[in-house]
Amino acid sequence: YPWDKSSLKSMPVDLQQFEKLDAYALKVNVKNSVEDLVTALLKQARTDLEKVRAIWMWICHHIEYDVVGYHNKSQLSCKAIDVLHAGKSICEGYAELFEQMCSIAGIQCMKLSGYSKGFGYKMGQTFSGDSDHAWNAVYLDGRWHLLDSTWGSGSVDDSFTKFTFRYNEFYFLTHPALFINNHFPDNSNWQLLKPTLALKDFEKNMLHNSSFYMLGLLTAHPATGVIQTENGKAAISVDSRSSMLFSFKLRGIQEHGLMTLKKHGMMLEIYPQKTGSHKLQIFAKPSKAPEDVYSCVLEYVVECKSVDRTMHFPKDLHQPVGPSWFSERHGFLRPSHPDPIIHTNDGRCSLTFTLGKDISVLASLHSDNSSLTEDMRRRHIMQIHRGNQIELKIHLPHAGDFVLKIYAKKKSDPGNYDYVFNYLISCLNTEVKWPAFPQSYSKWAADYEIVEPLSGLLPASRNVQFKLKMHGVAKVLVQAESTHPLTRSRDGYWQGTCNTSGCAEVFVMVHENANHSFYSHVLKYEVETQ
Repeated sequence: YPWDKSSLKSMPVDLQQFEKLDAYALKVNVKNSVEDLVTALLKQARTDLEKVRAIWMWICHHIEYDVVGYHNKSQLSCKAIDVLHAGKSICEGYAELFEQMCSIAGIQCMKLSGYSKGFGYKMGQTFSGDSDHAWNAVYLDGRWHLLDSTWGSGSVDDSFTKFTFRYNEFYFLTHPALFINNHFPDNSNWQLLKPTLALKDFEKNMLHNSSFYMLGLLTAHPATGVIQTENGKAAISVDSRSSMLFSFKLRGIQEHGLMTLKKHGMMLEIYPQKTGSHKLQIFAKPSKAPEDVYSCVLEYVVECKSVDRTMHFPKDLHQPVGPSWFSERHGFLRPSHPDPIIHTNDGRCSLTFTLGKDISVLASLHSDNSSLTEDMRRRHIMQIHRGNQIELKIHLPHAGDFVLKIYAKKKSDPGNYDYVFNYLISCLNTEVKWPAFPQSYSKWAADYEIVEPLSGLLPASRNVQFKLKMHGVAKVLVQAESTHPLTRSRDGYWQGTCNTSGCAEVFVMVHENANHSFYSHVLKYEVETQ
Protein backbone atom coordinates (compact mmCIF):
# COMPACT_ATOMS: atom_id res chain seq x y z
CA TYR A 1 0.00 0.00 0.00
CA PRO A 2 2.10 3.01 -1.00
CA TRP A 3 0.25 6.14 0.11
CA ASP A 4 -0.94 8.15 -2.90
CA LYS A 5 -1.91 11.10 -0.62
CA SER A 6 -5.52 10.93 -1.80
CA SER A 7 -7.17 9.22 1.17
CA LEU A 8 -6.35 8.62 4.84
CA LYS A 9 -8.28 5.31 4.70
CA SER A 10 -7.26 1.93 3.28
CA MET A 11 -10.58 1.56 1.42
CA PRO A 12 -13.18 4.00 0.07
CA VAL A 13 -15.36 5.18 2.96
CA ASP A 14 -18.16 7.75 2.66
CA LEU A 15 -18.68 9.07 6.18
CA GLN A 16 -21.96 10.78 5.22
CA GLN A 17 -23.47 7.40 4.37
CA PHE A 18 -22.65 6.27 7.92
CA GLU A 19 -24.47 9.14 9.65
CA LYS A 20 -27.69 7.21 10.34
CA LEU A 21 -25.88 4.04 11.31
CA ASP A 22 -23.49 5.94 13.62
CA ALA A 23 -26.38 7.67 15.38
CA TYR A 24 -28.17 4.33 15.81
CA ALA A 25 -25.06 2.56 17.17
CA LEU A 26 -24.47 5.28 19.78
CA LYS A 27 -27.99 4.80 21.19
CA VAL A 28 -27.79 0.99 21.59
CA ASN A 29 -27.69 0.26 25.31
CA VAL A 30 -27.26 -3.48 25.86
CA LYS A 31 -24.82 -4.61 28.55
CA ASN A 32 -25.96 -8.15 29.60
CA SER A 33 -24.07 -10.16 26.95
CA VAL A 34 -21.72 -9.58 24.00
CA GLU A 35 -24.02 -11.67 21.75
CA ASP A 36 -27.09 -9.56 22.57
CA LEU A 37 -25.14 -6.34 22.02
CA VAL A 38 -23.97 -7.49 18.57
CA THR A 39 -27.49 -8.64 17.62
CA ALA A 40 -28.87 -5.20 18.56
CA LEU A 41 -26.13 -3.34 16.66
CA LEU A 42 -26.51 -5.39 13.47
CA LYS A 43 -30.22 -4.55 13.09
CA GLN A 44 -29.25 -1.49 11.04
CA ALA A 45 -26.13 -2.95 9.34
CA ARG A 46 -26.26 -4.81 6.02
CA THR A 47 -22.73 -4.98 4.58
CA ASP A 48 -19.61 -6.23 6.38
CA LEU A 49 -18.25 -2.67 6.33
CA GLU A 50 -21.41 -1.41 8.06
CA LYS A 51 -21.17 -4.19 10.66
CA VAL A 52 -17.56 -3.26 11.46
CA ARG A 53 -18.55 0.41 11.58
CA ALA A 54 -21.40 -0.20 14.05
CA ILE A 55 -19.14 -2.24 16.36
CA TRP A 56 -16.36 0.38 16.10
CA MET A 57 -18.69 3.30 16.89
CA TRP A 58 -20.23 1.53 19.86
CA ILE A 59 -16.87 0.64 21.45
CA CYS A 60 -15.35 4.10 20.83
CA HIS A 61 -18.27 5.81 22.58
CA HIS A 62 -19.05 3.35 25.40
CA ILE A 63 -15.76 1.92 26.67
CA GLU A 64 -13.51 4.30 28.53
CA TYR A 65 -9.81 3.88 29.15
CA ASP A 66 -9.13 2.47 32.62
CA VAL A 67 -6.36 4.69 34.00
CA VAL A 68 -6.51 2.97 37.41
CA GLY A 69 -6.43 -0.53 35.89
CA TYR A 70 -3.45 0.48 33.75
CA HIS A 71 -1.37 1.02 36.89
CA ASN A 72 -2.59 -2.27 38.39
CA LYS A 73 -2.77 -4.73 35.48
CA SER A 74 -2.67 -7.91 37.60
CA GLN A 75 -6.16 -7.15 38.97
CA LEU A 76 -7.56 -6.46 35.52
CA SER A 77 -9.55 -8.85 33.31
CA CYS A 78 -9.44 -8.10 29.57
CA LYS A 79 -12.07 -10.74 28.72
CA ALA A 80 -14.72 -9.32 26.42
CA ILE A 81 -17.64 -9.89 28.79
CA ASP A 82 -15.76 -8.27 31.72
CA VAL A 83 -14.87 -5.27 29.58
CA LEU A 84 -18.52 -4.92 28.56
CA HIS A 85 -19.77 -5.12 32.16
CA ALA A 86 -17.12 -2.73 33.53
CA GLY A 87 -17.53 -0.25 30.67
CA LYS A 88 -13.80 0.37 30.81
CA SER A 89 -10.51 -1.34 30.04
CA ILE A 90 -6.99 -0.90 28.68
CA CYS A 91 -5.97 -1.41 25.00
CA GLU A 92 -5.84 -5.21 25.42
CA GLY A 93 -9.50 -5.22 26.51
CA TYR A 94 -10.64 -2.90 23.70
CA ALA A 95 -8.96 -5.18 21.13
CA GLU A 96 -10.34 -8.36 22.78
CA LEU A 97 -13.92 -7.00 22.79
CA PHE A 98 -13.58 -5.80 19.18
CA GLU A 99 -12.32 -9.21 18.04
CA GLN A 100 -15.12 -11.12 19.78
CA MET A 101 -17.88 -8.79 18.53
CA CYS A 102 -16.59 -9.19 14.94
CA SER A 103 -16.43 -12.96 15.36
CA ILE A 104 -20.11 -13.05 16.46
CA ALA A 105 -20.96 -10.82 13.46
CA GLY A 106 -19.21 -13.30 11.15
CA ILE A 107 -16.29 -11.04 10.26
CA GLN A 108 -12.65 -12.15 10.33
CA CYS A 109 -10.77 -10.06 12.86
CA MET A 110 -7.30 -10.32 14.43
CA LYS A 111 -6.02 -8.87 17.67
CA LEU A 112 -2.53 -7.43 17.08
CA SER A 113 0.11 -6.28 19.53
CA GLY A 114 3.29 -4.25 19.22
CA TYR A 115 5.03 -0.99 20.08
CA SER A 116 3.27 2.36 19.88
CA LYS A 117 4.20 6.02 20.02
CA GLY A 118 1.40 6.81 22.42
CA PHE A 119 1.22 8.20 25.94
CA GLY A 120 4.68 8.90 27.45
CA TYR A 121 6.52 8.55 24.14
CA LYS A 122 9.72 10.62 23.96
CA MET A 123 11.12 11.75 20.63
CA GLY A 124 13.89 9.49 19.35
CA GLN A 125 13.44 6.86 22.09
CA THR A 126 14.18 3.17 21.41
CA PHE A 127 11.78 0.26 21.96
CA SER A 128 12.71 -3.11 23.50
CA GLY A 129 11.14 -5.92 25.55
CA ASP A 130 7.42 -6.67 25.60
CA SER A 131 4.90 -4.93 23.38
CA ASP A 132 3.06 -1.97 24.94
CA HIS A 133 -0.15 -1.68 22.88
CA ALA A 134 -2.89 -3.73 21.18
CA TRP A 135 -5.14 -3.03 18.18
CA ASN A 136 -7.07 -4.94 15.48
CA ALA A 137 -7.08 -5.92 11.83
CA VAL A 138 -10.37 -6.72 10.03
CA TYR A 139 -10.90 -8.54 6.72
CA LEU A 140 -13.12 -6.56 4.34
CA ASP A 141 -13.47 -6.68 0.53
CA GLY A 142 -10.76 -9.29 0.14
CA ARG A 143 -7.99 -7.64 2.14
CA TRP A 144 -6.96 -6.74 5.68
CA HIS A 145 -7.47 -3.29 7.21
CA LEU A 146 -6.18 -1.75 10.45
CA LEU A 147 -7.98 0.06 13.27
CA ASP A 148 -7.33 1.11 16.87
CA SER A 149 -10.48 1.54 18.97
CA THR A 150 -8.49 2.57 22.08
CA TRP A 151 -7.11 5.63 20.30
CA GLY A 152 -10.39 6.14 18.47
CA SER A 153 -12.24 6.61 21.77
CA GLY A 154 -10.36 9.51 23.36
CA SER A 155 -7.24 10.46 25.26
CA VAL A 156 -5.67 10.54 28.71
CA ASP A 157 -4.23 13.67 30.32
CA ASP A 158 -0.50 14.28 30.89
CA SER A 159 -0.53 12.86 34.40
CA PHE A 160 -2.33 9.70 33.17
CA THR A 161 -5.06 10.08 35.78
CA LYS A 162 -8.05 11.18 33.70
CA PHE A 163 -9.56 9.85 30.47
CA THR A 164 -11.66 12.07 28.18
CA PHE A 165 -13.96 10.67 25.48
CA ARG A 166 -12.92 12.42 22.25
CA TYR A 167 -13.83 10.42 19.19
CA ASN A 168 -11.05 10.23 16.57
CA GLU A 169 -12.08 9.13 13.06
CA PHE A 170 -8.45 8.82 11.98
CA TYR A 171 -7.94 5.38 13.57
CA PHE A 172 -10.80 3.69 11.65
CA LEU A 173 -9.40 1.75 8.66
CA THR A 174 -6.29 3.95 8.65
CA HIS A 175 -4.07 3.64 5.60
CA PRO A 176 -1.17 1.28 6.60
CA ALA A 177 1.40 3.81 5.34
CA LEU A 178 0.04 6.26 7.96
CA PHE A 179 -0.75 3.69 10.69
CA ILE A 180 2.94 2.63 10.76
CA ASN A 181 3.77 6.13 11.89
CA ASN A 182 2.84 5.25 15.47
CA HIS A 183 2.00 1.48 15.47
CA PHE A 184 4.78 -1.11 15.07
CA PRO A 185 3.36 -4.70 15.19
CA ASP A 186 5.33 -7.59 16.73
CA ASN A 187 4.85 -9.49 13.46
CA SER A 188 6.01 -7.24 10.62
CA ASN A 189 3.56 -8.90 8.16
CA TRP A 190 0.81 -6.97 9.96
CA GLN A 191 2.33 -3.66 8.87
CA LEU A 192 0.53 -4.52 5.59
CA LEU A 193 3.36 -2.70 3.84
CA LYS A 194 5.84 -3.67 1.16
CA PRO A 195 8.68 -3.30 1.89
CA THR A 196 8.20 -3.44 5.65
CA LEU A 197 9.71 -0.81 7.94
CA ALA A 198 12.59 -1.77 10.25
CA LEU A 199 12.28 -1.04 13.98
CA LYS A 200 15.25 1.35 13.91
CA ASP A 201 13.51 3.42 11.21
CA PHE A 202 10.25 3.38 13.19
CA GLU A 203 12.24 4.71 16.19
CA LYS A 204 13.96 7.41 14.15
CA ASN A 205 10.96 8.57 12.08
CA MET A 206 9.05 11.74 12.82
CA LEU A 207 5.82 11.23 14.78
CA HIS A 208 2.88 12.73 12.89
CA ASN A 209 -0.09 12.74 15.21
CA SER A 210 -3.58 12.22 13.78
CA SER A 211 -4.31 15.97 13.57
CA PHE A 212 -1.37 16.29 11.12
CA TYR A 213 -3.26 14.20 8.58
CA MET A 214 -6.80 15.22 9.55
CA LEU A 215 -5.92 18.88 8.82
CA GLY A 216 -4.80 17.94 5.31
CA LEU A 217 -1.04 18.05 5.84
CA LEU A 218 0.88 15.64 3.62
CA THR A 219 4.59 15.51 4.44
CA ALA A 220 7.20 17.13 6.64
CA HIS A 221 10.96 17.44 6.11
CA PRO A 222 13.18 16.36 7.71
CA ALA A 223 11.41 13.02 8.21
CA THR A 224 13.35 12.24 11.40
CA GLY A 225 12.33 13.55 14.82
CA VAL A 226 15.79 14.73 15.91
CA ILE A 227 17.47 17.44 13.81
CA GLN A 228 21.10 18.55 14.07
CA THR A 229 21.73 22.21 13.23
CA GLU A 230 24.23 23.05 10.50
CA ASN A 231 26.20 26.24 11.20
CA GLY A 232 23.58 27.15 13.80
CA LYS A 233 20.59 26.65 11.49
CA ALA A 234 17.85 24.01 11.13
CA ALA A 235 15.38 24.06 8.23
CA ILE A 236 11.91 22.47 8.31
CA SER A 237 9.24 22.39 5.62
CA VAL A 238 5.66 21.13 5.58
CA ASP A 239 3.50 20.35 2.54
CA SER A 240 -0.28 20.62 2.75
CA ARG A 241 -3.25 20.01 0.44
CA SER A 242 -4.47 23.59 0.68
CA SER A 243 -3.44 26.98 2.05
CA MET A 244 -2.94 26.73 5.83
CA LEU A 245 -1.77 29.03 8.60
CA PHE A 246 1.14 27.88 10.77
CA SER A 247 2.96 28.93 13.91
CA PHE A 248 5.84 27.46 15.91
CA LYS A 249 7.37 27.44 19.37
CA LEU A 250 11.01 26.86 20.23
CA ARG A 251 11.26 25.89 23.91
CA GLY A 252 7.71 27.14 24.38
CA ILE A 253 8.29 30.61 22.84
CA GLN A 254 7.86 31.80 19.27
CA GLU A 255 11.35 33.19 18.68
CA HIS A 256 14.67 32.64 16.84
CA GLY A 257 12.89 31.57 13.69
CA LEU A 258 11.91 32.80 10.26
CA MET A 259 8.72 31.27 8.90
CA THR A 260 7.33 31.80 5.40
CA LEU A 261 3.97 30.60 4.10
CA LYS A 262 3.78 28.77 0.78
CA LYS A 263 0.64 28.18 -1.30
CA HIS A 264 0.67 24.55 -0.10
CA GLY A 265 2.58 24.54 3.17
CA MET A 266 5.33 26.48 4.88
CA MET A 267 9.09 26.78 5.39
CA LEU A 268 10.79 27.49 8.68
CA GLU A 269 14.39 28.32 9.51
CA ILE A 270 15.39 28.04 13.17
CA TYR A 271 18.50 29.68 14.66
CA PRO A 272 18.69 28.66 18.35
CA GLN A 273 20.65 31.20 20.39
CA LYS A 274 21.86 28.54 22.87
CA THR A 275 23.60 25.22 22.30
CA GLY A 276 21.97 21.98 23.49
CA SER A 277 18.62 20.25 22.85
CA HIS A 278 15.55 22.35 22.09
CA LYS A 279 11.95 21.22 21.71
CA LEU A 280 10.39 22.63 18.53
CA GLN A 281 6.61 22.46 18.10
CA ILE A 282 4.80 23.30 14.90
CA PHE A 283 1.10 24.26 14.89
CA ALA A 284 -1.37 24.54 12.02
CA LYS A 285 -4.94 25.57 11.34
CA PRO A 286 -7.18 25.96 8.27
CA SER A 287 -7.06 29.50 6.84
CA LYS A 288 -10.72 30.15 7.71
CA ALA A 289 -10.56 28.93 11.33
CA PRO A 290 -10.95 31.35 14.29
CA GLU A 291 -7.84 33.08 15.65
CA ASP A 292 -6.82 30.72 18.45
CA VAL A 293 -7.60 27.20 17.19
CA TYR A 294 -4.11 26.05 16.23
CA SER A 295 -3.40 22.30 16.63
CA CYS A 296 0.06 20.97 17.39
CA VAL A 297 0.94 18.87 14.32
CA LEU A 298 4.69 18.20 14.72
CA GLU A 299 7.29 18.03 17.45
CA TYR A 300 11.01 17.95 16.76
CA VAL A 301 14.07 17.97 18.95
CA VAL A 302 16.65 20.42 17.57
CA GLU A 303 20.20 19.65 18.68
CA CYS A 304 22.32 22.75 18.38
CA LYS A 305 26.14 22.48 18.42
CA SER A 306 27.02 26.07 17.53
CA VAL A 307 25.11 29.36 17.60
CA ASP A 308 24.80 31.81 14.68
CA ARG A 309 24.79 35.17 16.50
CA THR A 310 24.24 37.15 13.30
CA MET A 311 20.73 35.71 12.95
CA HIS A 312 19.13 37.60 15.78
CA PHE A 313 15.66 38.79 14.81
CA PRO A 314 14.05 42.04 16.06
CA LYS A 315 11.40 41.49 18.72
CA ASP A 316 8.78 43.25 16.57
CA LEU A 317 9.17 40.71 13.77
CA HIS A 318 5.87 38.89 13.35
CA GLN A 319 5.58 35.34 11.95
CA PRO A 320 5.08 34.47 9.13
CA VAL A 321 7.50 36.83 7.38
CA GLY A 322 7.24 38.08 3.81
CA PRO A 323 4.38 38.09 1.30
CA SER A 324 2.25 34.99 0.72
CA TRP A 325 -1.22 33.80 -0.32
CA PHE A 326 -2.38 35.50 2.90
CA SER A 327 -1.20 39.01 1.89
CA GLU A 328 -2.51 38.31 -1.62
CA ARG A 329 -5.93 37.54 -0.16
CA HIS A 330 -5.78 40.97 1.52
CA GLY A 331 -5.15 42.71 -1.80
CA PHE A 332 -1.32 42.85 -2.11
CA LEU A 333 -0.64 41.25 -5.50
CA ARG A 334 2.55 40.72 -7.53
CA PRO A 335 5.12 41.75 -4.88
CA SER A 336 8.44 43.04 -6.26
CA HIS A 337 10.16 41.26 -3.32
CA PRO A 338 8.81 37.71 -2.87
CA ASP A 339 11.44 36.84 -0.20
CA PRO A 340 11.00 37.61 3.50
CA ILE A 341 14.36 39.39 3.96
CA ILE A 342 15.42 42.49 2.01
CA HIS A 343 19.15 43.29 2.09
CA THR A 344 20.18 46.88 1.34
CA ASN A 345 23.73 48.16 1.19
CA ASP A 346 23.00 51.90 0.94
CA GLY A 347 20.08 51.87 3.40
CA ARG A 348 17.47 52.46 0.68
CA CYS A 349 14.97 50.09 -0.89
CA SER A 350 11.79 50.26 -2.85
CA LEU A 351 8.93 47.73 -2.89
CA THR A 352 6.03 47.63 -5.29
CA PHE A 353 2.68 45.79 -5.27
CA THR A 354 -0.43 45.79 -7.40
CA LEU A 355 -3.25 46.69 -5.01
CA GLY A 356 -6.72 45.17 -4.98
CA LYS A 357 -9.69 47.52 -5.25
CA ASP A 358 -10.56 50.06 -2.55
CA ILE A 359 -7.50 49.44 -0.35
CA SER A 360 -5.81 52.00 1.85
CA VAL A 361 -2.31 51.16 3.14
CA LEU A 362 -0.32 52.10 6.22
CA ALA A 363 3.31 51.08 6.76
CA SER A 364 5.74 51.55 9.65
CA LEU A 365 9.37 50.71 10.51
CA HIS A 366 10.43 49.09 13.78
CA SER A 367 13.85 48.33 15.18
CA ASP A 368 15.20 47.11 18.54
CA ASN A 369 17.91 49.76 18.84
CA SER A 370 16.04 52.79 17.61
CA SER A 371 14.30 55.55 19.49
CA LEU A 372 11.95 56.35 16.61
CA THR A 373 8.67 57.97 17.61
CA GLU A 374 5.40 56.63 16.18
CA ASP A 375 5.37 59.51 13.67
CA MET A 376 9.00 58.98 12.54
CA ARG A 377 8.41 55.23 12.09
CA ARG A 378 6.08 56.18 9.26
CA ARG A 379 8.08 59.09 7.89
CA HIS A 380 10.99 56.88 6.81
CA ILE A 381 8.56 55.28 4.36
CA MET A 382 7.02 57.10 1.43
CA GLN A 383 3.97 55.78 -0.43
CA ILE A 384 3.64 56.50 -4.13
CA HIS A 385 0.47 55.43 -5.98
CA ARG A 386 0.36 55.06 -9.77
CA GLY A 387 -3.01 53.68 -10.85
CA ASN A 388 -3.44 50.38 -8.99
CA GLN A 389 0.32 50.16 -8.24
CA ILE A 390 1.77 51.18 -4.91
CA GLU A 391 5.47 51.83 -4.30
CA LEU A 392 6.92 51.96 -0.80
CA LYS A 393 10.20 53.89 -0.77
CA ILE A 394 12.24 53.29 2.36
CA HIS A 395 15.20 55.31 3.67
CA LEU A 396 16.66 53.77 6.84
CA PRO A 397 17.69 56.12 9.68
CA HIS A 398 20.72 53.91 10.54
CA ALA A 399 22.23 50.48 9.97
CA GLY A 400 20.74 47.36 11.55
CA ASP A 401 17.71 45.11 11.24
CA PHE A 402 14.29 46.68 10.73
CA VAL A 403 10.78 45.29 10.55
CA LEU A 404 8.60 46.81 7.85
CA LYS A 405 5.00 46.29 9.00
CA ILE A 406 2.22 46.68 6.46
CA TYR A 407 -1.40 47.36 7.44
CA ALA A 408 -4.49 47.78 5.27
CA LYS A 409 -8.17 48.61 5.36
CA LYS A 410 -10.95 49.16 2.86
CA LYS A 411 -11.10 52.87 1.95
CA SER A 412 -14.84 52.69 2.48
CA ASP A 413 -14.40 51.35 6.05
CA PRO A 414 -14.28 53.98 8.77
CA GLY A 415 -12.52 51.55 11.14
CA ASN A 416 -8.89 50.92 12.00
CA TYR A 417 -6.18 49.44 9.84
CA ASP A 418 -5.59 45.67 10.16
CA TYR A 419 -2.09 44.23 10.26
CA VAL A 420 -1.44 42.11 7.13
CA PHE A 421 2.25 41.12 6.88
CA ASN A 422 5.84 42.22 7.45
CA TYR A 423 9.34 42.08 5.98
CA LEU A 424 12.76 42.01 7.62
CA ILE A 425 15.05 44.71 6.17
CA SER A 426 18.73 44.30 6.90
CA CYS A 427 21.51 46.87 6.40
CA LEU A 428 25.09 46.25 7.58
CA ASN A 429 26.56 49.54 6.31
CA THR A 430 27.26 51.64 9.42
CA GLU A 431 27.70 54.83 7.33
CA VAL A 432 23.96 54.83 6.58
CA LYS A 433 22.01 57.73 8.08
CA TRP A 434 19.05 58.82 5.98
CA PRO A 435 16.82 61.64 7.18
CA ALA A 436 13.04 61.10 7.16
CA PHE A 437 10.88 62.04 4.18
CA PRO A 438 9.03 65.39 4.39
CA GLN A 439 5.90 65.46 6.48
CA SER A 440 2.72 65.35 4.41
CA TYR A 441 -0.69 66.74 5.30
CA SER A 442 -4.19 65.54 4.49
CA LYS A 443 -4.40 67.59 1.29
CA TRP A 444 -1.42 65.66 -0.13
CA ALA A 445 -3.28 63.19 -2.38
CA ALA A 446 -2.32 59.49 -2.58
CA ASP A 447 -1.23 59.76 -6.20
CA TYR A 448 0.89 62.93 -5.83
CA GLU A 449 4.59 62.27 -6.08
CA ILE A 450 7.82 63.92 -4.87
CA VAL A 451 10.66 63.66 -7.37
CA GLU A 452 12.91 66.05 -5.37
CA PRO A 453 13.84 66.88 -2.66
CA LEU A 454 13.13 63.49 -1.09
CA SER A 455 14.90 64.33 2.15
CA GLY A 456 12.73 65.95 4.81
CA LEU A 457 15.82 67.82 6.03
CA LEU A 458 17.06 70.56 3.69
CA PRO A 459 20.56 72.11 3.78
CA ALA A 460 20.75 75.67 5.19
CA SER A 461 21.33 78.75 2.98
CA ARG A 462 21.11 76.84 -0.29
CA ASN A 463 19.10 76.97 -3.44
CA VAL A 464 17.04 73.78 -3.45
CA GLN A 465 15.47 72.35 -6.60
CA PHE A 466 11.79 71.27 -6.29
CA LYS A 467 10.02 68.87 -8.65
CA LEU A 468 6.58 67.57 -7.65
CA LYS A 469 3.90 65.68 -9.55
CA MET A 470 0.45 67.02 -8.62
CA HIS A 471 -2.81 67.34 -10.51
CA GLY A 472 -6.04 69.23 -9.96
CA VAL A 473 -4.39 72.30 -8.40
CA ALA A 474 -4.23 75.85 -9.76
CA LYS A 475 -1.01 77.08 -8.12
CA VAL A 476 1.88 75.66 -6.06
CA LEU A 477 4.07 77.80 -3.78
CA VAL A 478 7.12 76.99 -1.68
CA GLN A 479 7.12 79.11 1.47
CA ALA A 480 10.58 79.75 2.96
CA GLU A 481 11.68 83.15 4.24
CA SER A 482 10.04 84.39 1.08
CA THR A 483 7.55 82.72 -1.23
CA HIS A 484 8.65 80.92 -4.41
CA PRO A 485 6.03 79.88 -6.97
CA LEU A 486 6.56 76.64 -8.91
CA THR A 487 5.69 76.45 -12.58
CA ARG A 488 3.84 73.61 -14.21
CA SER A 489 5.56 71.87 -17.10
CA ARG A 490 3.78 70.12 -19.95
CA ASP A 491 4.24 66.64 -18.42
CA GLY A 492 2.37 67.62 -15.27
CA TYR A 493 5.35 68.33 -12.95
CA TRP A 494 5.56 71.48 -10.84
CA GLN A 495 9.16 72.77 -10.77
CA GLY A 496 11.24 75.62 -9.36
CA THR A 497 13.86 76.56 -6.76
CA CYS A 498 13.70 77.96 -3.29
CA ASN A 499 16.39 79.46 -1.08
CA THR A 500 16.52 78.15 2.50
CA SER A 501 18.36 81.12 4.05
CA GLY A 502 16.99 82.46 7.31
CA CYS A 503 14.28 79.87 7.96
CA ALA A 504 13.89 76.70 10.06
CA GLU A 505 10.99 75.21 8.06
CA VAL A 506 9.86 75.14 4.45
CA PHE A 507 6.24 74.48 3.45
CA VAL A 508 4.74 73.47 0.11
CA MET A 509 1.30 75.01 -0.34
CA VAL A 510 -1.35 74.61 -3.01
CA HIS A 511 -4.08 76.80 -4.38
CA GLU A 512 -6.84 74.40 -5.36
CA ASN A 513 -8.89 76.98 -7.22
CA ALA A 514 -7.59 80.10 -8.94
CA ASN A 515 -10.66 82.03 -7.68
CA HIS A 516 -9.96 81.26 -4.01
CA SER A 517 -7.51 83.27 -2.00
CA PHE A 518 -6.47 80.64 0.58
CA TYR A 519 -3.72 78.06 0.31
CA SER A 520 -3.57 74.56 1.84
CA HIS A 521 -0.36 73.13 3.29
CA VAL A 522 0.61 69.81 1.67
CA LEU A 523 4.27 69.24 2.70
CA LYS A 524 6.63 70.38 5.43
CA TYR A 525 10.46 70.25 5.35
CA GLU A 526 12.90 71.01 8.19
CA VAL A 527 16.03 73.06 7.51
CA GLU A 528 19.41 72.11 9.01
CA THR A 529 20.65 74.53 11.67
CA GLN A 530 23.79 76.44 10.67
